[in-house]
Amino acid sequence: MKPQMPNLRIGSIVLTSRVLAAPMAGVSDRPYRRIARSYGAALAVSEMVSSNSSLRHTRLSQRRVDHHDEPGPISVQLLGADPGEMADAARFNVDRGADIIDINMGCPAKKVCNRMVGSALLLDETLVGQILEAVVKAVDVPVTLKLRTGWDPQHRNGTQIARIAEAAGIQALAVHGRTRQCKYHGTVEYDTIRQIKSQASIPVIANGDIDTPAKAWAVMDYTGADAVMIGRAAQGQPWLFRRISSFLKTGDDPGDPPSTDKRDTLVQHLGELYSLYGGALGARVARKHVTWYTSVMTNGQALRRSFNLIEKPDDQIEFITRNLSEPWAVTLPSCE
Repeated sequence: MKPQMPNLRIGSIVLTSRVLAAPMAGVSDRPYRRIARSYGAALAVSEMVSSNSSLRHTRLSQRRVDHHDEPGPISVQLLGADPGEMADAARFNVDRGADIIDINMGCPAKKVCNRMVGSALLLDETLVGQILEAVVKAVDVPVTLKLRTGWDPQHRNGTQIARIAEAAGIQALAVHGRTRQCKYHGTVEYDTIRQIKSQASIPVIANGDIDTPAKAWAVMDYTGADAVMIGRAAQGQPWLFRRISSFLKTGDDPGDPPSTDKRDTLVQHLGELYSLYGGALGARVARKHVTWYTSVMTNGQALRRSFNLIEKPDDQIEFITRNLSEPWAVTLPSCE
């Protein structure tokens, strides 16, 4: 079957495709978001931003709310547990250019959950409702929610959280189909996403282990989800957004770009990292991205070992330009 997917609407925001880039701490910074958008992601959600106003002027927070030259719509994800703080943080970020406010109730990291934020909030449905209502009332832009299916397999309350969210005025739900306890292991609960979608009248975005155009279509077809959100699968291969977007719109998978385009994308990505973080820190941050970009190359391990010894941005760029002229060894299969 050849899918035909029209544009998606989240509140007043119309998205150009049904493929979104997931928020990922330490990954989805401004350079990553700009690259993702250039390859067809209709929305690229920011790294989580603390609602604690005392942290707003730290260098880390300043980078996370820097949207210079970033194409809209801009979605900023907030992390916190105090309804008043979350509402204030939402207003602050809308004033700085956010078109959408996203609320993090999906992060499974121990250091986050130990502070009773992120997916730990799923344990307190009353507080969930209070936070969502406070943020929705605080701003005039759409508010979305990123959640998991529950705290653990014995406490799967994602469907109830979804009902609370819609009643509070949330405009879209992005559901990672695992509990917090499962983190990123085990089978994704597409059945739970399907159940949430069956009861919701707002867009539901499926997330979890979607790594090919065919998988994206199959998940949307099975769950009834309105869109897909791609996270780890796009690390080092942002062209996956274009492949999935094209397939959902037309039924055609354009495949990976030429190797030279991949190399040029990596060079662009590194340059934007240096611009955001400065030369020294940018060169260190670049290492993990180069690891992802080269992970499918037959000589990727040797390249990474050499690259990780380079400390100056200009030398890193020269190394990539000189050594990544060979074709990428492995690509994702095209869809028939």
